[in-house]
Amino acid sequence: MKPRFAMYWAAGCGGCDIAVLNVGELLLRVGEAFDIVFWPAAMDGKVADVEALPDGSIDLTLFSGGIRTTENEELARLLRAKSRTLVAFGSCAGEGCVPGLANLSTVEDLLEASFGPDRADTADAARPLLAWSPPGDGSTDGGSRPADGAGRSSGNGALHLPGLLPLLRTLDQTVPVDYYVPGCPPESARVAEVLEAVLASLAGGPALPPRGSVLGAGTSTVCETCRRTRNVKRIAAFARIQELPSIDPELCLLEQGLPCNGPATRAGCGALCPAAGVPCIGCYGPADGVVDAGARLLSAFASVVDATEPADIERILDGIPDPVGQAYRFTLPASLLGGARRAVTSGRNPQP
Repeated sequence: MKPRFAMYWAAGCGGCDIAVLNVGELLLRVGEAFDIVFWPAAMDGKVADVEALPDGSIDLTLFSGGIRTTENEELARLLRAKSRTLVAFGSCAGEGCVPGLANLSTVEDLLEASFGPDRADTADAARPLLAWSPPGDGSTDGGSRPADGAGRSSGNGALHLPGLLPLLRTLDQTVPVDYYVPGCPPESARVAEVLEAVLASLAGGPALPPRGSVLGAGTSTVCETCRRTRNVKRIAAFARIQELPSIDPELCLLEQGLPCNGPATRAGCGALCPAAGVPCIGCYGPADGVVDAGARLLSAFASVVDATEPADIERILDGIPDPVGQAYRFTLPASLLGGARRAVTSGRNPQP
């Protein structure tokens, strides 16, 4: 029998699936080497088919996206049980990524912002329902329940939607993970390297690194791979890119006053954004040894501020327009903070 392969897309944008599809002819080799048993973005497949497989019978599962809904959590636990090797694939699965910024708000706050009466396009203030049963199934209210994590209704033809969890969690905050492949999405060249390594290992070649390792990325920072000239940094002011009259094509972007996440971000992307004149935004997550990527970045910014008086330091740092988004855009759920206090508290004590 061929080894089995699966890929699942949870709370994310789908870019990780595209990154895999972009590996070119190598994808044909993957198709030849593996029996693809579950990949909702690329083929028709049913959860029941996965449930019917023996535990541990899927040799490799790439899991992209964070855990935001009850369905995400259910599939994470199912695929963990069925998989010999489970990979947190991409920034959303590994650190939470942009969807994780929702941890700054409670579920009620999110629903109110999206469906509350202040929204011009939701005049009836309708909310998503977890379940709806058609008239005539024996229920008096159609079996409807609000999308707050409540249970399911029963009835012929009933429709069910996943409930929102109190917080978005990373994959390894939900189930044990064997390997991590960072990136938003991972660069297709790095994906190809990972797939080549897996195929070689299955063919009796070199074994994969120890479990828990990061694959398809370096151990240093983006700054170490960036080709721009770096001097001693002394920042008198931070600015958005559109506020600068011009950008020096050779000089470090941080030295030009642009908040660049390179000092705290893992290498692996090839520093493509700085090469194009755009600051690194941190999509490859924290470098080795970094406990909290946001704290490391803010510390790096503070260390290059050209001021000694607290008021002057505060004024310069206030030039960063969105400190939380800048520092924790990709890592908030995996950080020491986890989210805003109100949201984290609601996540620890979810309402029934």
